[in-house]
Amino acid sequence: MSAATTYENILFSIEGGIARLTLNRPDKLNSFTVAMHQEVRDALDRVKADRSVRVLLLTGAGRGFCAGQDLGDRAVSPGGSAVDLGESVERWYAPLVLTLKSLPMPVVCAANGVAAGAGANLAYACDIVIAARSASFIQPFCKLGLIPDTGGTYVLPRLVGRARAMGLAMLGDKVSAEQAQTIGLIWKAVDDDKLADEIEALLKHFAQAPTRGLALTKKLINDSDSKTLEEELVLERDAMRELGYSHDYAEGVAAFLEKRAPHFIGE
Repeated sequence: MSAATTYENILFSIEGGIARLTLNRPDKLNSFTVAMHQEVRDALDRVKADRSVRVLLLTGAGRGFCAGQDLGDRAVSPGGSAVDLGESVERWYAPLVLTLKSLPMPVVCAANGVAAGAGANLAYACDIVIAARSASFIQPFCKLGLIPDTGGTYVLPRLVGRARAMGLAMLGDKVSAEQAQTIGLIWKAVDDDKLADEIEALLKHFAQAPTRGLALTKKLINDSDSKTLEEELVLERDAMRELGYSHDYAEGVAAFLEKRAPHFIGE
């Protein structure tokens, strides 16, 4: 099944179990406007409604992944009228992060270039981030008198610890893709000319993987911060009970015993 929808600020398609969402304002380093938010939300609604989707790719067009908020779309001139930034977070950025976290499938981020501000934290909201070696990650909020939004204050200490989170958030230093891999901000950094092949291999893997099990793995890991070990063990029991009755578990066992490649259907 193939599906494509035409937008002005993003590219989006679904084919072969793979949904691809590309932020497409390359002249502005794919920074967010309200119009782009609206299109991204519509595309993600389509992903949620399409049971054929086994994996979502999020990436950017051109030389950047996402430079965060387009300040020209929320401009404030000295002495001019202020805007409610909290409204932007509440209406757009927070729902975006929560949607990515709740999708019942792996979300892969291909960070093809700079990821700054909300763009960096959008990448961290994905399940697996692979970056081109020339990419970089920046928390510039402190240079504007702001705080790291789009989940930044939550995810940074959980990815890299309190000390590094404070440094990243309060200094706003640029972190290279290799540094990001080393300190645990992302999964992997690869040479620029190998990024496309690396991503395609990963998407093909997830499009043929046991999606139901991956969805529960994602949910349990994402929710584990608010659970005790005892509570998490109960959730693991319940998940294993559910998955033990699934098609893909039966197929995985049969394939193992028959010494063949499994054919998972995601159920």
